[in-house]
Amino acid sequence: MTERHVNYDKIAPSYDQRYAVHTYGGIQTALLALVQKTSSKHILEVGCGTGHWLAQLQPVARGVCGLDLSLAMLQQAHQRKEDIPVICGDASALPFADAIFDLIFCVNAFHHFAHPRRFIAEAQRVLRAGGALAIIGMDPHLGRDQWFIYDYFEGTHEADLSRFPSGGTILEWMITASFNRVEWQVAERIVQPQTSRNMLNHPILQKSGTSQLALLTDEAYAKGMALIEAKLGQAEEEGENLVFPVDISLTIITGYIDANE
Repeated sequence: MTERHVNYDKIAPSYDQRYAVHTYGGIQTALLALVQKTSSKHILEVGCGTGHWLAQLQPVARGVCGLDLSLAMLQQAHQRKEDIPVICGDASALPFADAIFDLIFCVNAFHHFAHPRRFIAEAQRVLRAGGALAIIGMDPHLGRDQWFIYDYFEGTHEADLSRFPSGGTILEWMITASFNRVEWQVAERIVQPQTSRNMLNHPILQKSGTSQLALLTDEAYAKGMALIEAKLGQAEEEGENLVFPVDISLTIITGYIDANE
């Protein structure tokens, strides 16, 4: 797979379909617990996309705002909640003054940042004493996830190993950026195996359904879909039920700045 970037301006109108498939309740619980733990009032989501998580946190925080590089995604966020400020900007150069946020977080976005290590340093700069940075997402380096996307679409797993920094690497970057304490745990385990030919219409299996597929060429995507249809046809002929495995852990790595800093 050649190096490509996901065009989220194109994906924006259909992006929120993923929340109809899975509510990500574990992530919501983890974020709300972190807001309470840090007594956060001023919160920034980097890579906020359509504003789904900002809307979840707005009722429990005095001020939430979001930053994303895609204008089309931010337009979706504005339509969702007009009273939540969102800014178009680069994660590696946050357009904010020093020490103004209690909590900064990103969900399933960190691996898209062009300079992820620089973002961690920037987050440390704009956090107040007592604040926290939380990075939530997949870690394909753990080697325990089972996902049919990796099974049927050639090169997707290898690409993710390149795109996603490992949890250990993120932890090291946080320590180097002068976060005093770092925690690493599973925020949510998604176990949703799929079966039958209905899988072909699953939102996640569409070309824009997940970044792993969006990064594929049309030819590579068609090849994977043809393989799925062939396997389905073979299973039907043999009277078997083909299972598409989904067992994915989303980790949360949180760095804290001590209140006496």
